[in-house]
Amino acid sequence: MAHSMLLVLDMINDLVHADGPNGGPKGYGPELARRETLRHAATAIAKARAAHVPVTYVRVGFSPDYREVSPTSPLFQGAKKAGMFKLGTWGTEVHPSLAPQPGDLDVVKHRVSPFYATPLEAILRAHGTTRLVLLGVSTSGAVLSAAKDGHDRDYEIVIVEDACAALPPAQHDAVMEQVKRFATIVKADDLVFD
Repeated sequence: MAHSMLLVLDMINDLVHADGPNGGPKGYGPELARRETLRHAATAIAKARAAHVPVTYVRVGFSPDYREVSPTSPLFQGAKKAGMFKLGTWGTEVHPSLAPQPGDLDVVKHRVSPFYATPLEAILRAHGTTRLVLLGVSTSGAVLSAAKDGHDRDYEIVIVEDACAALPPAQHDAVMEQVKRFATIVKADDLVFD
C-alpha cells in the first residue's frame, strides 16, 4: 500500500491572493478564477485530512536581506527587486482559504524545486511516504520541478490538475502533456487516498 503525502506548492499570498503582487488582475488572478484553482485545492486538502494523509505546505521565501538569492537567477532577482517572497511577511503566508491546521507540515524553499536544500526528503522518509500528491503554482515551475525531482527519487507522482495553474495557460497544458509519461493526473473531485 502506498503512503501518500500531499504537497501544497507555493500557494502563498504573493502569488495567489487577489491583493498580492502576482495574484491580482495582472498576474494569476484571472487564471485562478477561471480554473477555480483555490476551490479545487481546498477540496484536495480536505480529502487528504479526512484520510489522515499528511499535508505539507511548501513555500518559497527568503530572508529580509535576500541572502539566499543567487545573482545568476533572473527569476529570484526579479522577486528581490519587487520585494516579494520575504519570510515573516503576509506575502509568504499560505492563502487564507487553504490555511494550514495544527499537525500540517511546513517546508521553506529558496529555489524552484521543493527538494533543493530543504528538509523535504527527510520528512518524506520519516513518514514512510511512497506517493506524492502535488498541487499549486506554478504548474510549469514548482509543480513540474516537484514532479520530476520526486519521480527521480522513486516516488509515485500524482498531480491534481485542476488545483494547479500557470501563466500563460498554455504552459499548464504543455506540462500536463509532458508529465503524463511519469505521473497520474487527476481532478480534485476524483482524488482518492488509500
